[in-house]
Amino acid sequence: MTDQAEQHRVLDQLPPGVGVSYVMPVLNEAGHLERAVAAILSQEYEGESELVLALGASTDSTDAIAAGLAAADPRIRIVGNPANDIPKGVNAAIRASRHPVVIRVDAHAELPEGYTATAVETLRRTGCANLGGVMLARGETPVQRAIARAYNSPFGLGGGVYHHGEDEVAADSAYLGVFRREVLEEVGLFDEGLRRAEDWELNHRIRQAGYRVLFTPRLKVTYWPRGSLAALRRQMYATGVWRGHLVRRQRSTPWRYLPPPAVALVVAVSAVCLVLQGVGVLRGDAARLAGIAYLGTAGYALGVSAVGLTRLGGDSAIDRLLNVAVLATMHLSWGAGFLRGVLLGAESTVDRSRVR
Repeated sequence: MTDQAEQHRVLDQLPPGVGVSYVMPVLNEAGHLERAVAAILSQEYEGESELVLALGASTDSTDAIAAGLAAADPRIRIVGNPANDIPKGVNAAIRASRHPVVIRVDAHAELPEGYTATAVETLRRTGCANLGGVMLARGETPVQRAIARAYNSPFGLGGGVYHHGEDEVAADSAYLGVFRREVLEEVGLFDEGLRRAEDWELNHRIRQAGYRVLFTPRLKVTYWPRGSLAALRRQMYATGVWRGHLVRRQRSTPWRYLPPPAVALVVAVSAVCLVLQGVGVLRGDAARLAGIAYLGTAGYALGVSAVGLTRLGGDSAIDRLLNVAVLATMHLSWGAGFLRGVLLGAESTVDRSRVR
């Protein structure tokens, strides 16, 4: 920790009881909002706190629930986010807030007891600009539980430290984020031109400015993932598109993001070759070369089946089969989106997995 700290700009120590501002973008969260807000308001913390909700154009009863919560507790305020874009909503909430520590929260997540006190103590102790903890996914239905198991496994979303890290370390990004306001203002808040991957891009700018982003396993946040394979597919595709868009813009990428697009490309080539062979267009040596793609697809199918059936857990054969379906949905949807983003950019791609 000492060596790492000496290589980064270290911020002044926060005073005791420093105020905190929770900021939350909200869209179609009638089933989760009250629970998420209750977890925030019940935090035992010595300093002042406020919660700013950025309401998108929900089509369920979210707005009415939010209005009722705000009427019942003066710590809650509401701002609008009619564009439904997460960066715009979070930025609107940040601008409407006032305390030196900004805590990004999510309506689909629940802060555990002691989250705020631990986070502020860690900011004070380390002098870092932003920190986050473990995204601990949970589910209530068989499909959602399978999606949660994939989230919590390195075989699902890759090796991101916030999925299963065990040591406090410097990180590329942070789940949700507990920020020093002065650093947010210095680097310019979230990029409102992005609709996904905005957290990674902001943390990239924070690190480029010389500050440290930290992961600490002392913070564990319950996250409720999408509840169906269709919603998961839409979410993963949009996330992949915007990740590819960032790679297109920055002209670099960590290597761990490359396996899903490689798999998606091999599977796509296999499908095209199979169709061309079926109609008699692909013959002879070309057909034999297509066997390479077929081998790659078969190898992936065997691998993802083995992992889903034996490594992710589950109480029944159905659970383990769902593991396989979830992993394949994650990998292929994210990979296909990444390829689209790299080749064509993101344009107006949005995550419609929570839009009704």
